[in-house]
Amino acid sequence: MPTFTVHAPPPRKDESVTSPERFVFVRDGFYFWAFLLAPLWLLLHRLWLALLGYLVVTIGLGAVLVLTGVPASVRYLAAFLVALLAGFEAASLWRWTLAWRQWKTLGFVVGEDAEMAERRFYAEWTKRDDAPAPAPQEPTYSAPLWRGAPAPSDVIGLFPEPGQQR
Repeated sequence: MPTFTVHAPPPRKDESVTSPERFVFVRDGFYFWAFLLAPLWLLLHRLWLALLGYLVVTIGLGAVLVLTGVPASVRYLAAFLVALLAGFEAASLWRWTLAWRQWKTLGFVVGEDAEMAERRFYAEWTKRDDAPAPAPQEPTYSAPLWRGAPAPSDVIGLFPEPGQQR
């Protein structure tokens, strides 16, 4: 089963504690889209420094291999290995960026998918002492029950009794 790490961003200016809706769950393991389309995946997750490093490594490695006269098959193999490395290390790059942005690592949770991991984490996290109290819920009001036909003395409005003059 996949393991997820849970990260909380720093509180905003108008918050005393971080809202749980802003928590990020990062799955540990291979990221297929980071392997297939690494620059786009890095942009999507706003990993700017990792994108810069990826571009420097791929362009630099490609330039060195072309200048040394390496066959095309070796260049393709090198590009494949860099993409494979990006797929395997995508979660680590994401966690590193979150830590660099002062996000707090709250823990880890195991779940079959992200939704199950969130359920398990929040079920245990609400039991902890440092978890914020849940927001008070609005009271629910139900419509009054009306049984039977209205009586003549039932007045709605400004007049005390029906039929009187104004």
